[in-house]
Amino acid sequence: MTDVTALGEVLIDFTPYGRSEAGRSLFEQNPGGAPANVLAALSKMGRKTAFIGKVGDDLHGVFLRKTLEDLGIDTSGMITDPAYFTTLAFVGLENGERSFSFARKPGADTQLRSDEIPERLLRETRIFHFGSLSLTDEPARQATLFAVKKAKENGALISYDPNYRAPLWPDEETAKRQMRSVVPYVDIMKISDEECALLTDEINPAVAAEQLLRQGVRCAFVTLGKDGALLKTKNLEVTEPGMSGEAVDTTGAGDSFWGGILYEFLAKNLSPDGIDRKTAQEMLRFANTVAGLCVQKRGAIPAMPTLEEVMQAMNA
Repeated sequence: MTDVTALGEVLIDFTPYGRSEAGRSLFEQNPGGAPANVLAALSKMGRKTAFIGKVGDDLHGVFLRKTLEDLGIDTSGMITDPAYFTTLAFVGLENGERSFSFARKPGADTQLRSDEIPERLLRETRIFHFGSLSLTDEPARQATLFAVKKAKENGALISYDPNYRAPLWPDEETAKRQMRSVVPYVDIMKISDEECALLTDEINPAVAAEQLLRQGVRCAFVTLGKDGALLKTKNLEVTEPGMSGEAVDTTGAGDSFWGGILYEFLAKNLSPDGIDRKTAQEMLRFANTVAGLCVQKRGAIPAMPTLEEVMQAMNA
């Protein structure tokens, strides 16, 4: 049995790495992609994970497969397709904050088909996780819906992190419609404070979380940047401050936080709507620590902390 299976994009984050002797920008090849980042966080903390997605038959695809395999992530559901190029994201960094430019017209991740998904992985996982970037284009959109429904039929907890990237959608209305379309299937969900209005038409994080619960989500989380995170179920609402420290690179911050939350669900064998206040505080503190450690290093997957590092930081 796998702890977490994730479907979606694995890609290259080209992150700024100074300038050449000629004064031109240099970029560092970092493995990334939100669903893969979440799995990396979980794998580095000792959890059994599997990835479903597609890369191109190119040097980046080879590099990404090796990266996931080196982390112990099951890549039997990772397709290499010679017809498409691996998706690339060029990340701009200013004061630790990111901006994105994508090479994805189309990228291999958008071309995953339903018939390429190994149903065995959907039958044998405790949690199934996905994001919204696999909903931007066909055939990946239908493949995602197919996988979500199959995993839910087989008793998996459904985890969703929309992870909005404006340049990858034709317009905001299309993004809203597609990102919201899957919410009724979801058990546990994370949005950032900046995504509240996109997913719910509400700006206030607590009110936005309440809206998600009304749509069927059993446990909703809102990340609040440096202010930490909020957890809400039908029975309680809890906010915990973030971990203090200087952010070097916020790439993967939300994904590392969510890896921490999924770790806690697994370790504590939790029911999403049966969490008490003390457990909620523990979950948020743990996940905030994972994220706090991640942003102190460059890149996403390379920056994910081990369980030992998390526990050390929590006990410091």
